[in-house]
Amino acid sequence: MGRLLIVSNRLPVTVKAGRGGAVEIQLSTGGLATGMKGPHERLGGLWIGWPGDLEGLSAAARDEADARLAEHRLVPVPLSADEIARYYEGYSNAILWPLFHYSAARLPPEVSGFDVYERVNARFAGAVADQWREGDLVWIHDYQLMLVPAMLRERLPGARIGFFLHIPFPSSEIFRLLPQRERLLEGLLGADLLGFHTSTFVRHFASSALRLVGATTEVDRVRWRGREVRLGVFPMGIDAAHFDALARSPEVEERARAHRAEGTPILLGIDRLDYTKGIQRRLLAYEALLRAHPELRKKVRLVQVAVPSRENVEAYRELRDEVDALVGRIHGEYATPGWSPIHYLYRGLAPPDLVALYRAADAVLVTPLRDGMNLVAKEFVAARPDGDGVLVLSEFAGAAAELAEALLVNPYDVEHTAEVFHRALTLPEDERRTRMALLRERVLGHDVHGWARAFVAALEQVEAAGGRVETAPSPPAVLRAALARARAAPRLGLLLDYDGTLVPFAPTPDLAAPDPALLELLRALAARPGTQVHLVSGRRRESLQRWFGALPLGLHAEHGLWARPRGGTWQAVPIPEARWRAPVLGILRGFTDRTPGSIIEEKTAGLAWHYRSADPEYGAAQAKELSLHLTELLREEPVEILPGDRVLEVRPRGVDKGRAVGLALGAGDGSLLVAMGDDRTDEDLFAALPEGSLAIHVGPAPSRAALRVADVRAARAALADLLSPA
Repeated sequence: MGRLLIVSNRLPVTVKAGRGGAVEIQLSTGGLATGMKGPHERLGGLWIGWPGDLEGLSAAARDEADARLAEHRLVPVPLSADEIARYYEGYSNAILWPLFHYSAARLPPEVSGFDVYERVNARFAGAVADQWREGDLVWIHDYQLMLVPAMLRERLPGARIGFFLHIPFPSSEIFRLLPQRERLLEGLLGADLLGFHTSTFVRHFASSALRLVGATTEVDRVRWRGREVRLGVFPMGIDAAHFDALARSPEVEERARAHRAEGTPILLGIDRLDYTKGIQRRLLAYEALLRAHPELRKKVRLVQVAVPSRENVEAYRELRDEVDALVGRIHGEYATPGWSPIHYLYRGLAPPDLVALYRAADAVLVTPLRDGMNLVAKEFVAARPDGDGVLVLSEFAGAAAELAEALLVNPYDVEHTAEVFHRALTLPEDERRTRMALLRERVLGHDVHGWARAFVAALEQVEAAGGRVETAPSPPAVLRAALARARAAPRLGLLLDYDGTLVPFAPTPDLAAPDPALLELLRALAARPGTQVHLVSGRRRESLQRWFGALPLGLHAEHGLWARPRGGTWQAVPIPEARWRAPVLGILRGFTDRTPGSIIEEKTAGLAWHYRSADPEYGAAQAKELSLHLTELLREEPVEILPGDRVLEVRPRGVDKGRAVGLALGAGDGSLLVAMGDDRTDEDLFAALPEGSLAIHVGPAPSRAALRVADVRAARAALADLLSPA
């Protein structure tokens, strides 16, 4: 087994200059540092990340810092102050953070800083590539490094790469607001395994991949550029045993008793001061509680700890002012000389102080407006070995998907949230203990160490399970050799599909007319000595005639039903009477009415239902339903139902593109045939080729073709190569 290379924005330590320029290295205590400690040690790997601001260190001190980091298998990626300002505080936290947390209104008027974000991601990818050895696993973390998987894939095609997103992945309607949305998706799709906290985030990512870059998605995987990317749900835990043990310590128990000595029930909020945490709405709900239940005045208190965060960012300074104003207003309305309704602490707390508050609280209020997981909820549960206490949890926190025994609230509904606060204070003891017992079983049984082990195990299995599919483009040397053979052939026959092979797919069939460059390429190929060119398409003959009738090409329409030899006239294959056509057309019209953006294409013998312009997810679902319906209806009819790229086609059985091969061979002049296509209908063409022919598949879909190119651009480049001297 290889090593594990952990990649995160920050190392699990901070390096800084101490007194007299000495090097100080401080260990981090966050959830990621705790969770990755075990895999880092067990797999003997490296941790790659930013070590902190080193600009205050001398050259000698930097060398000392590097040496001390190396002792702990930590690899620093130095960043300048300007890069931190623009990559981290700028694009990552002023653009990605608010958008991924559904705060689009907080985006600046101009989205900037992506160039620096891209440059820093490239530096991280380079640092990983420099350290990687055959067999190593790479685990990249969080939204600051979303481009690294694809950048690393380009450098290390055979690496096993995992990525975990610690914040929410928003719905596709929110995500598409980003100007760089496609680049970020393509970056993430460089991984073999993408991990998220909840199944909702997985669905949002899959939807965005389908809608914005056209990736083929299934429940737990995405097909992308010849590879299969696995999607997984890995809800992150905490070091639950540590919190449980700390909560049982005499020191913490004594501090908890001191908090409870005042005799009034405690509602507790512990948050980083961030606009996603919903502190203002929580304060409003507490105010509504005191207003609706005057009997609680002087008999309850809210302890709100707000840990300072990003104090140099204007939005966070404004947030602090708003919270200060709300606290002051509630105090002004309800405080008495002997009672303060809110105890507000604007600072971080040492672990014993924090856990003592958890032990003392009657209820902990975790009410973010949006959160990836929210580990405070799990910390509170782990810190209650007494089995008492109530967890009030926002349904928009990732933890809500696991902690069903909490009292769930919609933080946007202030009045209802206030009533849930009241319920938390009045919940019978037996119900409190039943809920807490179930919560503790889950939190202690699924801790951060299990989370890390599960992700690493899944990443290891990607290779063993054949996570990569053999649909990558052919190696350049292999393709060059095949094209050289075609150029050297005395006689050459080209059988070329149209849509998806020579031109990209268009929203509707009539919009995919050939561009001047394609017409010129086909004209040049047809004029090449000893070369015949045949277009073999599913399109109607009227379209092919209009677009290509003036060129010296063989034309084959409707998958071979119609054929026009070079310089000849159109002729059709005899087909039986299509009794099925009228009822199928009626069904297609019904689905078209119910699927905005879909259209029907009527052909001589077949029918096609296109849904390229429909909502991608709804269109795909409708196509599946239509396919099942037609399969049942037509099971006794001599027809085939062919799913394609956002099209479902019904055609007579026995009419397929393979017929074009016989016409292209003509009198058996010994031509070398080269066929090129991109979808299921082209497999019939490939299957009919005589031995020794060349079949080239365009795109990532499975195919019997021995050769493969990535896309339309690569297909045209290969054809242009045939015009070079032999």
